[in-house]
Amino acid sequence: MILAFPFALAALAAQPADSGDRKCADPQSQAEMNTCAAIAFEQADAELDAEYARALSDARANDASPDSGRTEGDDRPGEEATLSEAQRAWVAYRDSHCRLEGYSERGGSMEALVRDECLARLTRERIAQLRPQPALGE
Repeated sequence: MILAFPFALAALAAQPADSGDRKCADPQSQAEMNTCAAIAFEQADAELDAEYARALSDARANDASPDSGRTEGDDRPGEEATLSEAQRAWVAYRDSHCRLEGYSERGGSMEALVRDECLARLTRERIAQLRPQPALGE
């Protein structure tokens, strides 16, 4: 799909300039673009792992707190269990959705690029969702 190409190049321009021995600031071939998109996803995924671990720790602490809001007879899952369930569902959504986005170039050399850019984009969005938000009025 021709319309996706300018967006792919713009996304690559936002990538870190150095990814090991490969320069991703100005990839010159489809293979380099695909590699840089994969590296960007790997970096975002590593950041997500760290942010999720932090959020899980916070949820666990909230569950253990006397101020958790749980009352006797409240048999709903706690924050930790609910966050884990949400994360598993989100990963399944992300992977399926990005595979579908990649199908816009199905069988072509850009399929991996489109998929990996999607994976990186949605992963960065999820990182922002997991970060603590300021309380209302702050």
